[in-house]
Amino acid sequence: PRRRQRARRARVTGPLDGIRVIELGGIGPTPFAGLMLAELGADVVRIDRPGERNPLALAAGLRRSRPSIAVDLKSPAGGDVVKRLVDGADVLVEGFRPGVAERLGLGPEECLASNPRLVHARMTGWGQTGPWAQRAGHDITYAAVSGTLHALGPAARPVTPVPVIGDFAGGSMYLVVGVLAALIARGTTGRGQVVDAAMVDGAAHLFTMVHGLLGTGAWRDEREANLLDGGAPFYAVYECADGKFVAVGALEPEFWAELVTGLGIDLPGEQYDPGTWEAQRAAFAAAFRTRSRDEWAEHFEGTDACVAPVLSLREAPTHPHAVGRGSFVTDVNGHPVPRPTPRLSDTPLRDPGPEPVPGADTRAYLLAHGFGADEVEALITSGAVVQA
Repeated sequence: PRRRQRARRARVTGPLDGIRVIELGGIGPTPFAGLMLAELGADVVRIDRPGERNPLALAAGLRRSRPSIAVDLKSPAGGDVVKRLVDGADVLVEGFRPGVAERLGLGPEECLASNPRLVHARMTGWGQTGPWAQRAGHDITYAAVSGTLHALGPAARPVTPVPVIGDFAGGSMYLVVGVLAALIARGTTGRGQVVDAAMVDGAAHLFTMVHGLLGTGAWRDEREANLLDGGAPFYAVYECADGKFVAVGALEPEFWAELVTGLGIDLPGEQYDPGTWEAQRAAFAAAFRTRSRDEWAEHFEGTDACVAPVLSLREAPTHPHAVGRGSFVTDVNGHPVPRPTPRLSDTPLRDPGPEPVPGADTRAYLLAHGFGADEVEALITSGAVVQA
């Protein structure tokens, strides 16, 4: 038994080893969810459109770590190829507007009828239901309607956020959580189910704590007016002598005391007295402008003042802590990319793999998953599938 256990552990390539996922090609949150599932160890294949040219669908970094086959979903033969693959899969991931998968013959009712154990994971901006379900949108619009955009930025106006809140944090992450929860539930019920992940829902849910504070009167519905949005001078960003910035997060009194001591300033009043915040902010700003960002980072090294340099995207992979943890790895193109996370002790995640062109693996994947050689060549000749 011990030898068998050791042999099984040697075969396991990640916590989702043995889970087959069909990902219908899309943009943004859908491919990032496919990437996460692949690097968690699942057997994921991405189904791309033949001749895909959409730059968002080809965005660097999101198509890595799993093979790609190109299938014409609008052709009957191409649709049948996908249905056969879905019949043998554990998870189907798609990011179409509501009703599109149904028109392609790949809706939950049809897929679950032929594969009752399937987890049908649906990624949309507005969800499968609701008056805006058919409306177009992107991260900024989901963040706007969820209330999160209103809370971001200086007092004068909201900022335009990098598309993380709706697309990736509120979209991909919640879709993957839903897939994992449905797979666990399947172990009890024996049945698959539909995961309806809406970016607008996820963007709102990310602000659960803020909504809680707002409901108890501990948060003002304004920007830069609260403890954690730059309103408090000890939780803010300051410019340094070289035009670069440091981030300060000295919330607790003992950390605030280290910050004040480290800056070499005297401040009247109490830390949490809003009446002193204007004077605190002015003193912090004046002090930080006397040295460069990196000089302040070195000065506060080893302290609990909660001062950190605001690093650029190019600088972040070279920071000593990132290097020490191996937080970034070099991909096949020679660029640093974030290593998959979180870290698991017994079934580690895969490091980033190659990013194939759409349809690079069509022939090999179909041959390995139940299609005969003559059948595959006929499909390629007809144009139902394409080998890049």
